[in-house]
Amino acid sequence: MNSAAESSRFDIVARIAGCASTLRPAEREVAALILDDLASAARASIGELARRAGVSVASVTRFAKAVGCEDVRELKLRLAQAAAVGERFLHSGAAAGGESGERGKRERRGEDGEPQALVTRVFDDIYTVLARHHELLREAPFAQAAAALRDARMIYVFGMGGGSTALADELRFRLVRLGCPVASYQDSVLQRMVASTMSNETVVVALSVTGRVPELLDSCRIARDYGAKVIALTAPASPLAMLADWLVPIVASETDFIYKPSSSRYAMMMALDVLATELALAQPERTRELLRRMKHTLDAHRGGGERQPVGD
Repeated sequence: MNSAAESSRFDIVARIAGCASTLRPAEREVAALILDDLASAARASIGELARRAGVSVASVTRFAKAVGCEDVRELKLRLAQAAAVGERFLHSGAAAGGESGERGKRERRGEDGEPQALVTRVFDDIYTVLARHHELLREAPFAQAAAALRDARMIYVFGMGGGSTALADELRFRLVRLGCPVASYQDSVLQRMVASTMSNETVVVALSVTGRVPELLDSCRIARDYGAKVIALTAPASPLAMLADWLVPIVASETDFIYKPSSSRYAMMMALDVLATELALAQPERTRELLRRMKHTLDAHRGGGERQPVGD
């Protein structure tokens, strides 16, 4: 990355925290004020910052330069960008996800204390996400998407990041059981390479909660340029949604409890299960025979009863 691009992307919060010990006393006062409330500091005038920190306007200007900004205007712009990430990542009170009202009372009620409350909190978030998507997915074009998968000569599943990477393989596992020719790719360069080999007999299933990953978007555009159809499980109105032939909407709704893995992946998994089931029902005789063969093969290998899963 060149120095200009690196400069444009530096993390102002980390920069302030990292150099705080080397600042002059007056500048440390400015740093403490800013780190206490980024959004408020971003909105304040230079005079107001100086007054609230108890320092001179010149000290605020020197502070801006000390942390790598050309002037106070650039400092305020970077602070506004950092604040947009979310206060929940900046202060321990918000990050702990403290709840008030009936939900908070319910979570504090367990006989075993915090472990039981944590189980309840995680369960409640998952339940809320699934209930919301139960309604949202009713109108999704699963039947049309499943028909495209059924008729495809080859299916490619693209996913990147902490959640979609694993779920791309999950969909591959579901589709293999249904006799589909399918491969999953998470590496951006491999995605581009594979996309360039596609045709109008190919379907891409693209997974992204945000729908804004640049490399994934590029791969889907390349695939479309060569005639492939795109099924996107992503945020409505996102750039990826705009590229999709069939959109399955996934809406992330993150809480202030940042320590827990995102519950949005349960919504994605729910949508994948519906898609796979729709495909299975679109070819019932073929699906039944394939599953029978798998169950027979697995039982011969591991033993087991009639109700053991087809898989493990």
